[in-house]
Amino acid sequence: MTIPDYISPVVGHRVWQWDALGLKSLNGEVWVPGRRLSALCRAAARGFISGLPRFTHDSEQLPHPSCTCGVYAAKTLERLWGCGYSRFGVYGEVYLWGTVVEHERGWRAQYAYPKSFVLGPSVLPFSLSTIDARLKTLTAFGTDILILHDHELIPLWKKESGYDATGLDYLIANRETYYVSRLHDSTIKPGDRVAILGRGIGVVKETASKEVVVVLGNTARLRIARQEITRDHQNNRWEWNPPSA
Repeated sequence: MTIPDYISPVVGHRVWQWDALGLKSLNGEVWVPGRRLSALCRAAARGFISGLPRFTHDSEQLPHPSCTCGVYAAKTLERLWGCGYSRFGVYGEVYLWGTVVEHERGWRAQYAYPKSFVLGPSVLPFSLSTIDARLKTLTAFGTDILILHDHELIPLWKKESGYDATGLDYLIANRETYYVSRLHDSTIKPGDRVAILGRGIGVVKETASKEVVVVLGNTARLRIARQEITRDHQNNRWEWNPPSA
């Protein structure tokens, strides 16, 4: 995607939805790699704007100064977070051109195209193979991709040269940390809690290759086969369903 040479685009900030199928606006509008996103006006098509005085305009007048149509972007990242969009994990800069209407906090534009993407750790899939497949939906835009880690931006993919070694090293290290953590969580240890269904919460005192000793209350000591204890990740505890329960 190239912006016309005679255009000096405005650069704003926005957030996106991102899944295995690609990139979408928060209202579900699909962003297509290599193609500018053109503004539409649903209010003009209906002949009204909910909660506002009745207003229509020609389809060529996009965005119209008195309407709400256009591709939106905030002036600064702080403005974006101030609007309550911090919960979305994919954000970045966006080029805006054509007719651009300026507001106090941002712009509404006739045309837009991503300039860069920033990925928070929470949106990165855990599997490296899944990451590769998902990232292809972003790299297809030919824009820089960065990872946000501890308030630092780590380059992952550059439009001129492709994947960056720094970002790849981060992904590999991050996945290794995750798998080590999952392995640790999947091994029952002394001090772990065990919910004994129908009887209460016990504490693991001893572990062996086939059995686990759990203390329930002040005196009850139970020997439970390891294979009968399951992990409840949601409640961060182990569970055992006694045969008599």
